[in-house]
Amino acid sequence: MYKVTNIKEGVKLRDYATYATLLPLVNEFENEAALVTPDLEKVCIWMINSTAQGGGVAEMLPRMLSIMRQIGLNVEWLVMESDETAFFEFTKKVHNLIHGQGDPSVSEQEKKIFHHVSEVNKASLLAQVKDKDIVILHDPQPIGLARILKENRDVKVIWRCHIGLDVSNEQTEAAWTFLQSYFQYIDHFVFSAPEYIPKGLTGNVSIIYPGIDPLSHKNRELQTYKLAGIFGNAGLLDSEHPKVTPDFTHKVQRLQPDGSFALASHGEDIGLLYRPIITQVSRWDKLKGFLPLMKAFVHLKKNKDQFCDVQSRAARIVETVRLVLAGPDPDFVSDDPEGKRVLKELSDFYLSLDKSEQQDIAICKLPMESVKENALIVNAIQRASYLVVQNSIREGFGLTATEAMWKQVPVLASNACGLRHQIRNHIDGVLVQDPEDEVAIASHLCDLLGNDTKVENMGFNAQKRVIDHFLIFHQIEAWLKTLHGIISD
Repeated sequence: MYKVTNIKEGVKLRDYATYATLLPLVNEFENEAALVTPDLEKVCIWMINSTAQGGGVAEMLPRMLSIMRQIGLNVEWLVMESDETAFFEFTKKVHNLIHGQGDPSVSEQEKKIFHHVSEVNKASLLAQVKDKDIVILHDPQPIGLARILKENRDVKVIWRCHIGLDVSNEQTEAAWTFLQSYFQYIDHFVFSAPEYIPKGLTGNVSIIYPGIDPLSHKNRELQTYKLAGIFGNAGLLDSEHPKVTPDFTHKVQRLQPDGSFALASHGEDIGLLYRPIITQVSRWDKLKGFLPLMKAFVHLKKNKDQFCDVQSRAARIVETVRLVLAGPDPDFVSDDPEGKRVLKELSDFYLSLDKSEQQDIAICKLPMESVKENALIVNAIQRASYLVVQNSIREGFGLTATEAMWKQVPVLASNACGLRHQIRNHIDGVLVQDPEDEVAIASHLCDLLGNDTKVENMGFNAQKRVIDHFLIFHQIEAWLKTLHGIISD
């Protein structure tokens, strides 16, 4: 375990207030914070998770911690490290079980590995955490540290679970049975939706929605020349026009017809600046629904006459639309060993397609060496999209949907719990009841591609929805109330 020290202050809190849409939120946030920070300044708050990059938690923490520091709190971030591949294989299994998927059996060997990795980090943990501190453990990977902390330090321990499922089955029961052996060491629990709270857990529970930073590199406004420049810098666009900033050191890799990955601008231009684009950006996870989305897109292209009038505008858009599936280079996401397998499955399906079908699909690995460059690439791709899709079979919350909504890009999403908490059907976006129903997905895609007025209206509604509920200020304000309640007990 090591202390993450590269948390830059970044945008000042009052800088947000220079934006008219954010001024009321900032003022309210500062007023609420002033009521509780005098008590919270007396303690050190530790955030612990299992990776410094890749995924929503690692992306969310630095900005959240920066703002918490700006209002006077002493907040630190620890990342739980391990060379034990079996540990992350097991925690990924637990992740899938919480989402109701996978083999429900948990072996004694898996429990032993989980316990071992927690113990290996013991000395480093206790060297840093002191009595009276507050420790927040994020997701299943570090929950084993709760016992170590409570047995050796006089601290408050919070478990923040970012994932969940709104129904119960054999898999979810297996996950909660395993995790509940650590619940006795937890003082407070935080979930992203009421539906995710396991049976029998009452009283010491809070609901906190995740939130996005509107001025981060992933969400800030991009003028057209900046957007085009990012595409050029990242290798997504081959152009002789001059760029204001130098090329990125590491560039986007795109799956080629021979099965290799090469510079994304290699071969025919994707058309990000010229064609209507449908985009899904997520980790390479089977629960994100990439494959059924790709199959639905191919079905739409092959059978567009069944979905729209051949003389209609929708039909012309369907002819020119392209699908971009993008995710982090799986070599750089240490706590998700499944990523390479999922990307391989998607690649195999792509390679089975006709050449004309391959030309309309871009499967891209996004570089992770620079957090800033990765964020700018995602920002540019989302802003260039006609429609963003989040076709998750399961979704704890889905900040990629939130990001698109903030950018006034409507979202076609599954009816997974975390997504329907954000999107009001046919108001802020459209919800698909079954993310594995290729025909239904194709039908919804065609409907949205042919209705510019509806798409524009939903985009405006979506941004207002995010401003009202899902910005980082709402999230931190909820955390302040939770933390103050814990130290007041």
